[in-house]
Amino acid sequence: MSDHRVDVVVAGAGAAGLTASMAAASCGAEVLLLEASDSYPRGATSTALSSAMIPAAGSRWQREAGVEDSPELFMQDILAKTRGRAHRGMAEVLTQAAPETVHWLVDHGGVPLFYAGSFQTPGHSRPRMHSVGERSGSGLLAALLAGASARPEITLLQSVRLQHVEVSTSGVMLETERPSGAKETIEADSVVLATAGYGANADLVAKLIPNMASSLYYGGHGSQGDALAIGAELHADVEHLGAYQGYTALAMPHRVRLSWVAIEHGGYLVNTEGKRFCDESEGWAPDHCEAIAAQPGGFGWAIFDERIRALCNRYEDFKELETLGGVSWADDEGQLAELIGAPETALHQTIQAAKGAATGTAEDALGRERFEEPLRPPYAAVKVYPALFHTQGGLVTDGAGRVLRAGMPIGGVYAAGGAAVGMSGPDGSGYLPGNGLLSALALGRLAGLHAGAASSRQV
Repeated sequence: MSDHRVDVVVAGAGAAGLTASMAAASCGAEVLLLEASDSYPRGATSTALSSAMIPAAGSRWQREAGVEDSPELFMQDILAKTRGRAHRGMAEVLTQAAPETVHWLVDHGGVPLFYAGSFQTPGHSRPRMHSVGERSGSGLLAALLAGASARPEITLLQSVRLQHVEVSTSGVMLETERPSGAKETIEADSVVLATAGYGANADLVAKLIPNMASSLYYGGHGSQGDALAIGAELHADVEHLGAYQGYTALAMPHRVRLSWVAIEHGGYLVNTEGKRFCDESEGWAPDHCEAIAAQPGGFGWAIFDERIRALCNRYEDFKELETLGGVSWADDEGQLAELIGAPETALHQTIQAAKGAATGTAEDALGRERFEEPLRPPYAAVKVYPALFHTQGGLVTDGAGRVLRAGMPIGGVYAAGGAAVGMSGPDGSGYLPGNGLLSALALGRLAGLHAGAASSRQV
């Protein structure tokens, strides 16, 4: 005997869960949205900590801007980045669903997305990012929450954690728990697991991605691996559990992400010896996380100038970092060397070498081909550390978001976002910027539509 009966239960109120809830509600389904955190939305989800950049190849805004792009080109980029090791089925589903997803979010979800235009991130062969006006994860989460709150079919319950799922011919029976220990049962036609990955679970990180076990974690505290635990009870298929997104430039002690725009437009990373140590144009790759962790003290300094600061200032997280005092300035190389604790001679050599590469008078020793322009004083410096943002492996799903067991759908059980396997391949080297957020939104929408339609057919 259950305490409640609804059409669709969605567990997790991040990007995947909110999108799935709105999609199911659009089919006329009654949706119960459960969020385990008692401090939601603050700190609970990785969505709020993201850069809110959503890659979609072939959107109407791209076409209006004259940018030729397609899901097929996007797929080629993913296969190139993952060296052919991406979950091909998932990559095909999500690249094809991406443009329709951003259109749907604007037209039916009320999310004010725009095309970010010339913003082109490492690994993407075309500028295909879409975002909200403030280009912040908190802004995206607020817009999604507003869209879900506007639908009377959706009821949000906080401080309720999904613990167990049982499947029967009539649907699913769910057991939930509140912080007090009180348990309830809910009967539904289907459940969408949108409880994120396991990045906040130190034991699982140590077991599944041990090379990141000592790194800082910068993600939602709700990423405890709940979907993996429920999936294990259901004997669900899992894949690529060692996949993750690492980030090279978490500003400390402020715990604010330094936008990679600071590096992409000509900035670079140096250590306390005044030397660069990686080809920064490859993006915030996991091997860069390991490289910066191997530097003296386990950190580095991001160096840029006023021109780049003006580009970064479009991003809310950069504005926050400046407000917190995380960006320091030096009038010349001598002051910069004193600021970061580096030998002035070595730092001078680094700056001159980068200038030569930027002006085309010399090749970069680390292989970087694009600096855009040489840095000019005054110089900005931000102390940065490597961090784990979120995991990318999980439950295997089909094109409708249905969780698979031995390759076959488990009736009434869906997964999206960090709960499901993504497109990054088996480790962290294949992550393309924005693909985690795309997985949450696109697969959340597909799962919600399928679950909602299935429920409406049973009415």
